[in-house]
Amino acid sequence: MTLESEASEAAAAWGGRLVRLIRNRENAVFEMVLPPEAGVRRAALRLHRQGYQDEAAIRSELWWCHALADAGIAVAAPVPDFQGALLHRLSGGRLASALTWMEGAPLGEAGRPFDAPRATVAARYRALGRLLAALHGTTDGLTLPAGFQRLRWDVAGLVGEAPVWGRFWDHPAAQVEEAATLQTARAYLRERLTDHQAKGGDIGLIHADPLRENVFVQGDRLALIDFDDSGFGFRLYDLGVALRQNLSEPDYPAIRDALIEGYAEQRPADPAMVEVMVLARLCASVGWTMPRLAADDPTHRFAIGQAVDWASRIIARG
Repeated sequence: MTLESEASEAAAAWGGRLVRLIRNRENAVFEMVLPPEAGVRRAALRLHRQGYQDEAAIRSELWWCHALADAGIAVAAPVPDFQGALLHRLSGGRLASALTWMEGAPLGEAGRPFDAPRATVAARYRALGRLLAALHGTTDGLTLPAGFQRLRWDVAGLVGEAPVWGRFWDHPAAQVEEAATLQTARAYLRERLTDHQAKGGDIGLIHADPLRENVFVQGDRLALIDFDDSGFGFRLYDLGVALRQNLSEPDYPAIRDALIEGYAEQRPADPAMVEVMVLARLCASVGWTMPRLAADDPTHRFAIGQAVDWASRIIARG
């Protein structure tokens, strides 16, 4: 069955009409127009990647997004199909879901300069800090349903023997010195993360992927999409992920400070630990590339180089 035929079958369950393919990475995501009786005009139709998240985990994600949206947090909420189900299994076995369409435009794209003045960019990252703090705080007030299941971005999930995204220190494209630095980074992260947790570091449900493309600008407000990688982990990891695409920006210090200041208005945020979390995400991203990209994809070398450079900088600080 082709992707297009799967998408058409899924759209029919919502009575929708496909407009275009938006992304085909972990999930295939389509823009879909819905009939008036659906209650919303447009939705993002997701065909979930088989073998990544199981049914229980996807249902848990949808429950969380629904609860957050009901509480007033700016996230995409699930849209039920004509049978009232939030999750639909296609004839080929693949799972599909739909989320409310988020108006606005992404905060930015990796590797491209921001198309807004410096003060505006800083203001948006301050707002992102506030949004992440509100998401974490609201989540702490929820009672999760029985059987709630998500990924774990804890010490084991980031630097254990079988991390969520793979053993980054074993990347075959890493040169000898790079591999040694990645091994050192793993040991350093294990020590710092374990110490952070022992000292009461905040752990709970996190978005885990608030990259530029997953943060939508809606006038003077921000919204979050794509909770596919969400799970239980260090709260400051969300801040580290939000910063990892900005390390080469000339205004990185201002972006970092604005994000942390916005978050710290509601919840504690140790700046040094946030930058440790940047390293955790950079290393995880090295692992992410291994099973997903062709061996000659230049992203392998870029991810390794970025992780090695940041590790050398952070570890040197002590």
